[in-house]
Amino acid sequence: MGLSTCMISMNRARPGGRQALAAVILVFVVFFLFLPKEYGVRDFSGLSWLTHPSNVLIDDIDWSEFAYCTYATSSSDLCNSVMLLEALHQVDVRADRVLLFSREWDVDGENVTDEVRLLRRARDEYGAKLQPIDILRADDVTDPTWAAGFTKWLAFNQTQYKRVLTLDSDGTILRPMDELFLLPSVSVAMPRAYWLNDSLSAQVTLVQPSSSAFSRIQEQIAKRGPNDFDMEIINALYEDSCMVIPHRPYNLLTGEFRKEGSEHAAYLADPDEQWDPIKIMGEAKYIHFSDWPLPKPWAAYNDEVKQKIMPKCGGIDEPSDNECADRKLWNWLYDDFRDRRTKVCGSQFRSWER
Repeated sequence: MGLSTCMISMNRARPGGRQALAAVILVFVVFFLFLPKEYGVRDFSGLSWLTHPSNVLIDDIDWSEFAYCTYATSSSDLCNSVMLLEALHQVDVRADRVLLFSREWDVDGENVTDEVRLLRRARDEYGAKLQPIDILRADDVTDPTWAAGFTKWLAFNQTQYKRVLTLDSDGTILRPMDELFLLPSVSVAMPRAYWLNDSLSAQVTLVQPSSSAFSRIQEQIAKRGPNDFDMEIINALYEDSCMVIPHRPYNLLTGEFRKEGSEHAAYLADPDEQWDPIKIMGEAKYIHFSDWPLPKPWAAYNDEVKQKIMPKCGGIDEPSDNECADRKLWNWLYDDFRDRRTKVCGSQFRSWER
């Protein structure tokens, strides 16, 4: 897959458009093929049969200029974000890690709540830089679940960094993504939401922070419609001027493992390629939990619902592992999330048992 820009119509209108696009693609190809530094991936307990390709990176980069960023507006969000930070620590990313959290939690206070304990763990064990913030909340949206989701765009205000990669916490990190910080300079870079038409995905967003960019974000939030959430805000501002990051391997939905045959075409983006779940899992870097109507993995759900939702395996009711890698991988993602939630956050965060 190549790297492209969202400015397709502008490239067609300008004589140098194709040459510019070719140059960007060349930069991306050279970056992945010829740079010399290798480093590891997460320890996939229980998936020793799965092989993982290495990444390559340059040594002489000032990685303190870049940061992965996640945010927390509630205790549950905080646990998820600390899990992301633990994963980033485990895969040994080179860029900084930043956690934006509600200033209501006094990380240095004497009252050691669950939230304070997790914040200290993120800082002391996983090397995160803690940034207290005022939550960007919109209480007049149609779905209150996403009322605080605009807080994500405080990433634009982290001007101590040249580039910030903001990640949704309802996902899991499998491999480093440091190479994205070295993409050509652009205000925003995002993958497309390959499961939708004509939309960018805000789950993984690379931004160049600046006071002017953050002002535009604030203005767009102020004039949003009741059905406009974080993704609509960023699409409204950058749909025609962003750089498109390949969704593969940077933004994979868990629901992809439930699809069959030609339904994988959008993710594969190659009509001649056959779906190979082992290969896909072996290259994926960030996987987002999305299996509606099954809720997120930290929520309780009926086992019957899960049985109906899980990969069909060609209609085989009880396939062996060799017969259905899709189901094995899909179940592993959910089991791994719950295991790590207990390990990282504590048994009190086994929210699916409440």
